[in-house]
Amino acid sequence: METVLSGIRPTGNLHLGNYFGAVQNFIKMQESYNCFFFIADWHSLTTHPTPQDLHNNVTQILAEYLACGIDPEKATLYVQSEVPEIAELYLLLNMNAYVGELERTTTFKDKVRAQPENVNAGLLTYPVLQTADIIIHKATKVPVGKDQEQNVEIARKYARRFNQMYNVECFPEPMPFNFGENLVKIPGLDGSGKMGKSEGNGIFLYEDAESIRKKVMRAVTDAGPTIPNSEVSEPIQNLFTIMKSVSKPETLQFFTEAYANCTIRYGDLKKQLAEDIIAFTSPFKQRIDDIKANKKYLHDVVNLGTQKARESASKTLQEVRNIIGFKQW
Repeated sequence: METVLSGIRPTGNLHLGNYFGAVQNFIKMQESYNCFFFIADWHSLTTHPTPQDLHNNVTQILAEYLACGIDPEKATLYVQSEVPEIAELYLLLNMNAYVGELERTTTFKDKVRAQPENVNAGLLTYPVLQTADIIIHKATKVPVGKDQEQNVEIARKYARRFNQMYNVECFPEPMPFNFGENLVKIPGLDGSGKMGKSEGNGIFLYEDAESIRKKVMRAVTDAGPTIPNSEVSEPIQNLFTIMKSVSKPETLQFFTEAYANCTIRYGDLKKQLAEDIIAFTSPFKQRIDDIKANKKYLHDVVNLGTQKARESASKTLQEVRNIIGFKQW
């Protein structure tokens, strides 16, 4: 059985793009793959969250994953910082990673431009920690979007470098994995590309109804069609794409036909879309609240995930230590 690994930083709630683009497929994958899903709290330290925010954010993402249907009995669901073996492998890999190559990575350069006042060493070696996350479980598939494929390629390079340096076949080279025909891309409400946490264009699974209505009513549109059967503009197609995921087929059909015959009223479209999103997300919000209130269940889930993740990680780390030459006295 192939091993799949995916992590998420606890820096914001899951949005519709996360759910339809990734989590929905994770739920299917846990039935047929050896899945490791983790909350990357060490990675979030590059932005210096407060201690209270860090813990609350980890709890929120954990509850959201569980509410979406990730099964801790079928998949290994864990918190990164509960697995110290990752930190040791990160240290060992850093000895074979070079400053020049890390400075050239796209993600590092993007972060430097975005936050020039906070260019810390954690940002520079971020890809090394990502590599440790992946290869400590000898994962072969890493579900990522196109914008993250370079990070998987870096992990492949460091796995290959270790194997060649010590003339071993310790680590398989992980491959980026997208869901092909099952990949659903949910656009943002601002008419520009995909939905994101930081772009301010997302609808979250854990969001109150009034906030959803306000966001949808502010969504970018156009002046409206003037010629029958004209091509749908990108901002309106974005709204139709979201509607396809959360609304009934006949609802989408009604508005696409209204666009085609130039009778569409964008106010009506947005009101209907907002109510359909609320109807879709409300059960998730309720489940998230119920799970967060059950401290014992969360504690048990984290303990189980930690046990399973450390069992896998310790085997790999012991193998690595022996290869490098750290022998037991």
